[in-house]
Amino acid sequence: MTPDSQLLDTFARTRSEGDFAELVRRHVNLVYSAAVRQVNGDAHLAEDVAQTVFIDLARKAKTLAGRESVTGWLYTSAHFAAAKVVRGEARRRQREERFMSEPIQENAPAAEWDTLRPLLDEAMHDLKEPDREAVLLRYFENRPFAEVGARLGLNENAARMRVERALEKLRAVLAKRGVTATAGLAAALSANAVQMAPARLATALTAGSVATAGTSTMVLLKIMTATQIKLGLGAMVVAGATTALVLQHQTQTRLRDENESLTREIAQLKTDYAGWSNRLSASVAAASPAPRNNQLDELLRLRGQVAVLSQQKAALERGRADTSQVQARLRATAPVAASSLPDDYPKTADGAAKSMFEMLGRGDMDSLTNFDIEGGPEALGNITNYLHGVQIVSLGQPTNSFGPNLWFVPYTIQFPDGTQKTFRLHVGQDPASQRWILKGGI
Repeated sequence: MTPDSQLLDTFARTRSEGDFAELVRRHVNLVYSAAVRQVNGDAHLAEDVAQTVFIDLARKAKTLAGRESVTGWLYTSAHFAAAKVVRGEARRRQREERFMSEPIQENAPAAEWDTLRPLLDEAMHDLKEPDREAVLLRYFENRPFAEVGARLGLNENAARMRVERALEKLRAVLAKRGVTATAGLAAALSANAVQMAPARLATALTAGSVATAGTSTMVLLKIMTATQIKLGLGAMVVAGATTALVLQHQTQTRLRDENESLTREIAQLKTDYAGWSNRLSASVAAASPAPRNNQLDELLRLRGQVAVLSQQKAALERGRADTSQVQARLRATAPVAASSLPDDYPKTADGAAKSMFEMLGRGDMDSLTNFDIEGGPEALGNITNYLHGVQIVSLGQPTNSFGPNLWFVPYTIQFPDGTQKTFRLHVGQDPASQRWILKGGI
């Protein structure tokens, strides 16, 4: 089996998704199980914790490549990430107490494990790192003593002694916390410490971690929310349109003044031309031998001026046509109005949630263009793959979120493999265009 260090080193150098997927496959059950215990059985929060841990692993791959095994590092990272999530959830529940339900708890395990479970991870982190690594490899990952020794740089007998001493230290730590561990502690850990993560979780963690670690713009997205981005783009569009309209108005005024001036000059030249023509005709009628040279020169000059003014007037007409084209382009690039939305466009938050789930479930990308997805095309691609084939089991009553035009919509959906997910969809509505925005909760 390829060592963790080699997989990390290859991934750090080549960003090979296959190598990182193998690391996730090896350790996802350990990380997910540790997270589930520390977030009180909330599977969705545990998945978020696991995602955070493997994102950190992808980012720090080059630094961690020197470790023979990352089991201990992942376990410790899961502990701190879960603690941070629990604190955040506690604060969030205080703010959302009116409209957020408690997470669904999993079935209670056996009485002995139920007593041990809440204290296990804190007790494990009271052990020194070599002892903690020995317990993790033997009882969490159920590896034989020979493999434990190879990971720790010991022979099989030395590894056995290291594991037994570490287990005794763990019993002592638990006893200080009021848990009297019996000889069945090892069996309890082997049977219950690591649970099977959801089948789809490894694929989702691999794609999300590699994409996040390789995208530098995530730092900007954390600072600038999608709403701020849209407001900034809206301001740029308005400013650009205003500038174009001002320039258009100035151009029209200048062309109109030039047109009026040319029209007056043409009229005056026509009058002068008519007068000279009349005088020339009178001279011819009087049997003059020939028009005087100065009269002919003046007539030719007037004809030339008339031709030049006619060309200038044609150029003015072309300028008007160009102005009309600018107006047409401005109208074409104007923001989409609410009237452009289809007649059956949802009017309520739960209606929007229902339409989004149905379109995502059947992969209807054309209809999804009437909705905005916070996070852009990359987020839409991940969500579409994740929710393909889902069916709505139930939708709850929408409740107001943190500001105007924001709602939480409780939902339960079922994936093609029969598993179900219950959570809250976070949606918003743009007051100007009336378009619905998927902000989170998938």
